[in-house]
Order: sequence, then C-alpha cells, then structure tokens
Amino acid sequence: MGHADSPHDEALRAAWREFCARLQAAGEQVFKHDNPANGLQRADGFRFLTQNLGQAFDLALETKDTRYPVLHLFSGPLCKLGGDAADYTYQQAWIDGQSVYRIYGTRGTVRFLNFTVQGPRPETMPGTDVPSLHEPFGDIPEANLFGHQLRTAPDGSFELYIGGPRRESNWLPTTPGTRKLFIRQGFDRWEEEPARFRIERVDLDAPRPMPTPQRMIEAMAWAGQFVTGVMRDWPEHPYRHSKASTNPSHVNVFPQEDPAGDGGSDARRGRAVVNMCWRLAPDEALIIEFDHHDGFWSLTNMGSFFNSMDYFYRPVSYTPGRARVDADNRLRFVLAHDDPGYHNWIDTQGFELGNITYRNMPGTTPTDLRTRVVKRAALAAAMPADAARATREQRIEQLRARYHGILRQRFGL
Repeated sequence: MGHADSPHDEALRAAWREFCARLQAAGEQVFKHDNPANGLQRADGFRFLTQNLGQAFDLALETKDTRYPVLHLFSGPLCKLGGDAADYTYQQAWIDGQSVYRIYGTRGTVRFLNFTVQGPRPETMPGTDVPSLHEPFGDIPEANLFGHQLRTAPDGSFELYIGGPRRESNWLPTTPGTRKLFIRQGFDRWEEEPARFRIERVDLDAPRPMPTPQRMIEAMAWAGQFVTGVMRDWPEHPYRHSKASTNPSHVNVFPQEDPAGDGGSDARRGRAVVNMCWRLAPDEALIIEFDHHDGFWSLTNMGSFFNSMDYFYRPVSYTPGRARVDADNRLRFVLAHDDPGYHNWIDTQGFELGNITYRNMPGTTPTDLRTRVVKRAALAAAMPADAARATREQRIEQLRARYHGILRQRFGL
C-alpha cells in the first residue's frame, strides 16, 4: 500500500503540503521589524508560533463540529494568543444558530465572568475598511451574560441555555449567523475559585462522525490560515488599527484616549482596554502611575507578539487584590529588567521591547495612566519614600503564591 492507492491521496497530500508551506511562511514572520533583533525575542517569536501550532488543529478539526461542542482553552500558561491577560482564562466553543446548548456547572468565586455569543466574522470591521483580525477572532458580539446576572442555586451550581425558546433567566439568544461562544474569567486574588462547567447539545442522539478526507482537507486549510494569520496580525493589527494601542514609534506613553469604554464591541463585552508599547535600555526603569479607584482592573506585560509574559514564574501582572496602594492613594508600578525591591515590580523577562495592557472591567471608570522613564540608579529618588517594598524573602513568597495559585486554582494543573 502506498500513495495513490486511495482516490483521496492526491488531494490530502496537496492539502498537507499547502499547510506546511504556510507554516514555513509563518516562521519567516519571526524576523519582522517589530520583533527586536536579539536572541531572547527571536526565540520567543518561534515559541509563540509553536504554541499556536499546537492548538491549530484543535480549533480547525477537533472542536469544530457545532453539533458536538467542546470547550477549548485557547490561551493559558502554556499557549499565548490575542493579547491575552495574564489574570484571565479564555475558552471558546464553536456553536450554531440552529442548535440548543446547555452549559452546567458551578459559579465559583472568580471576580469577573462573561459568556458572549459571537456572530458572523466580516471581512472588514463594521463601518470601516479595516480588515478583521485573524481567525478565530474578528466576529461580532451578539449577546452576553455577566457573572452577576447568572442565577445560581445555594451551592453555586447553575444551568445556562444557549439558543432555543426564550427563558426568563440564564439564557442567551442566538441568530442564524451565530458561530461561537466565548467565555472569559477574570481573577483578582490567588485563592479565587474558577467557574467550572461543561457544554452539551441538548438533543445529542448519536456519536460524533469520523472526519472524512474532505473534512481533513478543510481543517488543513483553516489551520494553515490560522498560523499565518497569527504571525501576520501580531503586533501589526493593533498597532495600525486600534485607537487603544501605541506602537514602537511612540513608546513609553499610553494613548490619550480615556479607556472607559467606546460604546462598541468592547462595551458589549464589558471592558475597556488600552495598550502601551514600551522600550527600555538596560539602565532604565519605567514608572506607571494612576489613582486608586473602585472596580476591577488588570495590568499585563506582553512580548512583541502581544503574548503575555511568563506569568507562571514572574511578576508580570497585577490586579487590585495583589497590588499595593501608596499613602497618597496612588498606584505605582515599576517596569524594570531586574528586581528593584518594590512590591509592584513588573518584570521585563529580559526583553528590550514589549507591550503592557491595562484593562478596566466593566469599563466605566475613567483612568489617567501616567508614565515616566528614569535611570535605574535614580529610581529611589523618583519613588515615594514610603512606597511598598519587597525583600528577597517576600518576593520568593510572592512567586510561590503566584505559581501555586495559577497552577492549582485557575487551571487545575
């Protein structure tokens, strides 16, 4: 038995070769201008690609049949994508507007929870000529439900229905164009329990069919477009098309637009987002400052491809429950290449250029984000004398709490 013994062989071989060619072309994007020409960041570019190569066929094939929905964790400590926030988990399930789905599980104690039904993915963003972000993004929110709107039993259990006849509570409508369910959980403290749930089609009555040659060919095409899109759109898409993002031509300053929601898709998702591109010399540090305010916010440090940094082992993210507020009611964070001894240290993991994103949930609180670059040796003079410090022993304890909180509580690894 060999090639051409099956009438499907030539089409399968051609599809696989096309996928491999796309993968090779995607790898060339590691050397793009926006990824600094140093060893750590070139290696991180290939890491970003290989992490997403690992999930390409999960998205394209294993979870793609909407009649047999599967919750897919597409961003986590071992795979970064889409400007992922280090203190969030992201799941999706491919669904359709004809089926009825049931999600059931427990609410947990996670601070932010959101279920969003996503509609069609247009070629360009509505009302513009801006191309949509690569798959599986770019689709338009149709309806959502937040954690505080979810009705639960006394033990925290719940059922949520997607599609079908209208229900008074715990229901999200679908449309003929519905294609995806997108679920976000935002954590504040390490001890918070995630919401845990499963999804099923309510009228499931037969095993999932095996992939046909044609289905496999389609999956290879989708996966090839996915890996090329991943490497093509990050960081160019947010740099060029997002009002909430700066780029390497204007570093170390957040955009002037107030990150308090834009009334569009971000508002429908219950968030406001603003990003700053930073660049630091070995002898520099960056101070980020804003007034303490109510609500849930997060800061995440990311690499050139908008991939969150190593939040397993490094202090690269903060939320209200883990940051320290100074006596003047301001929050100050120090972005530096080495530990400056301040509690609110944001590690660069040795990168010379990256991106840091501020998220505001639910996106209704105006925030004035102020920055200044100082020489590392002059940092103490630039910070308040009573700013919260961290000894080496305290830093080690912080890192242990981070590791175990993410490992055990958030991902159950």
